[in-house]
Parts: sequence; C-alpha cells; structure tokens
Amino acid sequence: MAIQITVNFLLAFIWLFLSGSYTLNNLLLGFLLGLGIVYLFNKALPGKFYLIRVYKIIKLIVVFLIELIKANIDVLKIVLRPKLQNQPGFFTYHTDLKTDWQIVLLSNLITLTPGTVVLGISDDRTKIYIHAIDFSTKEEEVEGIKSSLEKVVREVGED
Repeated sequence: MAIQITVNFLLAFIWLFLSGSYTLNNLLLGFLLGLGIVYLFNKALPGKFYLIRVYKIIKLIVVFLIELIKANIDVLKIVLRPKLQNQPGFFTYHTDLKTDWQIVLLSNLITLTPGTVVLGISDDRTKIYIHAIDFSTKEEEVEGIKSSLEKVVREVGED
C-alpha cells in the first residue's frame, strides 16, 4: 500500500513539473492521473489497490463515530435519570479476529466508547473481558459489538 501511495504522489509531482503550472488544481489533476495509472498497473505493484483500503479505514472511522455518539447518548440518559436504574456488569466477548493488531484495535475502540471498558484479553486471544455501565442483556451488547465494530475492523484487515 505504501509503495502505491508513493508512486501516486511521485506521478502527481512529475505531472506538476512537466506541465509547468504549479497550482493546487494542477496537483490534484496530477494526483487523479497518477491514481488512474496506479490502478492500471495494480498487478505490477504489490498489494491490492490502496484506495480500497483507504475506503475501509474511512468506513471504520464513520462507524466508530456513530457508535460513539450512540454510547454518549446512552450514558447521558443514565446520568440524567433521577434514580439509578442501570445494571453494570462484566461479560466475556468471544472474538473471531485473528491478528494481534485487530484485537488491540477492537479493544481500544470498545474502551474509547463511553460506558464500556476492556479489562483484559485471554491468553489464546479469543476472549475479551469487558465491563459495561449498563448491562441489560448480554446478547444485545455482544451483537452490537459484533455487527458494528468487529465487522469493520475485520474488513480493514482483509487483503
């Protein structure tokens, strides 16, 4: 991926110098032309076309921001209630992720989401131990993580 990005920027700057017009629009045009050339010669360059990975990373950020907003609203509802009715609890989340960086990324995203904290990861890297501030049903919590955060983390890791 890094080689493709480097080639793309190199082609953009070559376009800029060959055209003789040093404007931002011309640099953008060179970048788009370079993007087309990198796409055409994708088989000769290592890895998949890098724009697909960039799209997946942006999708991960958007999904995390949506989950972050939803979790903030949930915590705000708990805080603004006159009586505490939340049920905090611990649960074990079984993950299908295989690589260490994916498990660490998922754990960090869970911890950054208000109301949940990752306490640890099992030695075999298949279980994540989580504390939730409102633990109504385990199935909802697990399904929420599996269908949103784990799904996009897995997509980013696919080659």
